[in-house]
Amino acid sequence: MRLLVTGGAGFIGSNFVRHALARWPDAEIVVLDKLTYAGNPANLAAVRDDPRLRFIQGDICDSDTVRQAMDGCDHVTNFAAETHVDRSILDPNAFVRTDVEGTRVLLEAARDLEIKRYLQVSTDEVYGDIGAPHRADENAVLRPRSPYSASKAGGDLMVGAYYATFGVPTLITRGSNTYGPYQYPEKLISLFVTNALDGQPLPMYGDGLQMRDWLYVSDHCAGIATVLERGEVGQIYNLGVGQERPNRDIINRIVEHTGCDPALIRSVPDRPGHDRRYAIRTDKAHALGWTPTISLEQGLQETVTWFAEHRDWWEPIKDGSFRDYYREQYGRRLAQSQA
Repeated sequence: MRLLVTGGAGFIGSNFVRHALARWPDAEIVVLDKLTYAGNPANLAAVRDDPRLRFIQGDICDSDTVRQAMDGCDHVTNFAAETHVDRSILDPNAFVRTDVEGTRVLLEAARDLEIKRYLQVSTDEVYGDIGAPHRADENAVLRPRSPYSASKAGGDLMVGAYYATFGVPTLITRGSNTYGPYQYPEKLISLFVTNALDGQPLPMYGDGLQMRDWLYVSDHCAGIATVLERGEVGQIYNLGVGQERPNRDIINRIVEHTGCDPALIRSVPDRPGHDRRYAIRTDKAHALGWTPTISLEQGLQETVTWFAEHRDWWEPIKDGSFRDYYREQYGRRLAQSQA
């Protein structure tokens, strides 16, 4: 197998590259990554010298670059995306360009080059807010409520259209909230762990009772690989644990694992359109033989340990342009915060 991994220098993408090299010893992997703020060559340092790996820097919206990277590949997994809801509220344009137009460019190349399997990595956020006790299965209506989730839904619909209209052999995975090593420190767990390690405030949105299903990154990667191997072409597969937790509970566990002062938790004004609950059914993925193996407690401990031991990875990030984003996103909110 020769596999193109777009966005392979990002968080889940780089974890998947390492997983794929271990899972498929005879595979060759081509990584295509634009190296935006969240793409980091250091994420691939451990496998950089592996002769089975080739890296190309480029944009999935550039058809010439995409065709160069995809030519000769059998399979494609598309991790390339703008992914952070908060940033999508600040700048929706970048999300539409990458998540919708970039997906179309990839699909057009996959069609022309007769790729055997094209897998789109998506998110459970496309289903929108799910009221308890319900869970969304893969046939649920898409009700995205943020520019990010809307752009991902648009990409998913494009994938479905290329399967139905042109016969491109596509698959879609929709993962729940993912966390673990190498996550850019802007998402809830990675941001709060690094802030806690530095003794900085933990800016909790609103009452912190938003419900999320937390999936450790190695389990997510194993799920994607299983769908790529065994999934039925044209189908969608949800990947999650099925054990939602309120954000406040996750934050309290981070405080316990890091040993930071609980007074660092600060309730700040919520973001617009913040979904209260995500919840998905994962029966289809389980039927393929995939089951998550990392408990939330184990995953959080391993994540905290990794960030504590890899300050050289995240401190330069938080000292750079991240500071401007953090100031814009949280500065005013923290000024209005409550302990």
